[in-house]
Amino acid sequence: MSEESRIMQGILFCPGDPELRAIKLKTHNLNLDYNRTYEDETERRAQILAEIIGEMGEGSFIQGPVFFHYGKHTRIGERFFGNFNLTIQDDAEVTIGDDCNFGPNVTIVTPVHPMLPDERRALRNAAGEEKHMCYAKPVRIGNDCWLGANVTVCPGVTIGHGCVIGAGSVVTRDIPDGSFAAGVPCRVIRAITQAESMENFPEILADCSVIR
Repeated sequence: MSEESRIMQGILFCPGDPELRAIKLKTHNLNLDYNRTYEDETERRAQILAEIIGEMGEGSFIQGPVFFHYGKHTRIGERFFGNFNLTIQDDAEVTIGDDCNFGPNVTIVTPVHPMLPDERRALRNAAGEEKHMCYAKPVRIGNDCWLGANVTVCPGVTIGHGCVIGAGSVVTRDIPDGSFAAGVPCRVIRAITQAESMENFPEILADCSVIR
């Protein structure tokens, strides 16, 4: 069984495996290529992202700089906006739905290391070799989500559709659809309702209007 297959099965794998290191090296170099582009080099940027990311829908934009780990394990829907310093450590799969907005410095992580120090240093694989090993849990983010600045999403978390995650939150557990959640650790504050509509804030809405 390949080490990449082990990742997808959620079992221990060796991140130092040569095939995995080759994938990461290619992606890390492409990150640097993207980060050296100007914002108006749209064709070049699209070309690089197509090489990095497993799938990205139409109308999506990533400000940069970006930091993907594998890249190929990430799926992003349509009309995504990612602000400065988007970091996705996608050892396991990361899935982001349509119409999501991420503030600056959003980080998504999937790998998990053993809690005991000696086990973090090394474990014995099936061949009896002592290797540095970890495992990974997928992250799933639904449609129409807004993650504020400096949000960290931890391994194995699912964020439902239509959620808002407050700035600086560390999301360690699943968040149900239609929730405003915030904090360290992140907790549901309340359900999002029509009371949140901008039409209820005329001093902010000013001469604009809500689309019905």
